[in-house]
Amino acid sequence: MITKPKVKKYRLRRSDSPTSSARPIAPNVEAVAPDSTNAAVADVLQKEEMMFATPTDDGFGAQDFRSQTTAQKAPNEPDVQEAVATQSPAEMIDAIRREGLTGRQLRMARRVAQKQGLAPVSDYDAVRLLREKGIDPFKRSNMLELVVPDGKNKGDEAEVKSQLPSTVTAKPSLPSTEVISEDRRATEIMAIQRDIAKRRRRRATLLAIRMMVFVLLPTFVAGYYYYVVATPMYATKSEFVIQTAEPSSAGQLGGLFSGTGLATSQDSITVQGYLQSRDAMVRLNEDEGFKTHFSQENIDALQRIELDSTNEAAYSLYKKHVRIGYDPAEGVIKMEVSAADPETSAAFSKKLISYAEERVDQLTSRLRGDQMQGALESRAEAEVKMRDAQDRIVELQEKLGVLSPESEVQAIFGQITQLESELLTERISLQQFLANPRPNEAKVRASENKIAELQKLIAEYRAQLTESNANTGSLARISGELMVAQGDLAMRQEFLAAAEAQFEAARLEANRQVRYLSVGVSPVAPDEPTYPRSFENTILAFLIFAGIYLMVSLTASILREQV
Repeated sequence: MITKPKVKKYRLRRSDSPTSSARPIAPNVEAVAPDSTNAAVADVLQKEEMMFATPTDDGFGAQDFRSQTTAQKAPNEPDVQEAVATQSPAEMIDAIRREGLTGRQLRMARRVAQKQGLAPVSDYDAVRLLREKGIDPFKRSNMLELVVPDGKNKGDEAEVKSQLPSTVTAKPSLPSTEVISEDRRATEIMAIQRDIAKRRRRRATLLAIRMMVFVLLPTFVAGYYYYVVATPMYATKSEFVIQTAEPSSAGQLGGLFSGTGLATSQDSITVQGYLQSRDAMVRLNEDEGFKTHFSQENIDALQRIELDSTNEAAYSLYKKHVRIGYDPAEGVIKMEVSAADPETSAAFSKKLISYAEERVDQLTSRLRGDQMQGALESRAEAEVKMRDAQDRIVELQEKLGVLSPESEVQAIFGQITQLESELLTERISLQQFLANPRPNEAKVRASENKIAELQKLIAEYRAQLTESNANTGSLARISGELMVAQGDLAMRQEFLAAAEAQFEAARLEANRQVRYLSVGVSPVAPDEPTYPRSFENTILAFLIFAGIYLMVSLTASILREQV
């Protein structure tokens, strides 16, 4: 069972002093001496003068919150301070009475004074003695020291505390009994306002310093470079387009895009990439002296390169001074070349346009060459084979001694026909002779001999058509070989005609695939420098530095908040 700690009870006697009260619990506030009143008024005047005499701005401007009575009594401040310094114990007790302490507070003050070994004559005197000793009688630690268990001294209490585990006691949040006066409230408000104003001024000053260091100073350096140090550059602008010789009615689908920039977009992009390549820079340096021009002493350090610098350094500078853009809607390539003098800028631009024209011509030269080469080879092969077929026919004719097998066969058939008709006539005559009862033997024998000769000739002619000769062979074989050779010749002639047609088609296709460069805006040397654009570049530098500072400050504030 837990019992509440017991507290010693103290019986207070009434003091016989005329300054003490009859009842400490309800002190008589009405009986106040004139001297104590003057001391309190002096104390209030001193606090008010200290509050309004500070030179720091309190946020209320020139307004004066002092009352008329206080303003009238302000000139007597040294007298009041002297009176406060020479206050008697009785006057101090009167001032403590006017504080409005409760009876419980006065009893606690008496207990704390007795514990400290003091001998107060009254509760108010206990408060005075404790305050003179520098002890706050109403402090919570002093109140808790009054609760001491019976029968235990300090040594025993320390020994018990050392043996027990430490505990954390939560301090109850009790309402304060302190009464804040209007003067104190105004003083604290003005102190808070002065602190807020001081913090705002400090933050504004730090912000201005940071903006000056991280934004305005770099912007000033950039502006100084653009206005004073930077070398003027002259830019030459030109525009050109890549066109094709193919007519708009070349095909059903190809004719839809042949008149637009889409037909040559691939070639335009290729030319743009070539003009921005190291190859173009190296050729420009060899032809026009790109490195020599930008290594002059009159060019500022940021745009100047050494004469023996590497190609990479020269290429990085080349990309800054040669700008090429492509418009896919119109198919126009726009080029801007800048240099330290206008004549050099125009010369660089013309040389780059010539490089682009060469590159455009080389884009389809291989394709056109391959097409024409194939057509030429096919036509040459067809001609060779046709000539071989003709030579074969001539060789056969010379070898066989026959100019034309058809005519030879027709001649032989004609002779056979004629001999057969004569043989028929002679047989008819022989029959007539034999029909005579007494035929003439000589005529009959002659007719029979003639018939035999005619039959022999017909057999010989027929043998020429079918029987082969030792040297030339048969006429049928000769006719067949000549017919095969003539057929081969006819086929070779057809192949030659097809090769000729293919060659013509390839030539037309090669002509349609020719690309050429058409200059719309010729390069003209400017008479005024184009770069640097000092005002625009300075504003851009300010915006860039301000954006970087804003992002860094936001990132830092977010990280600080997270941490």
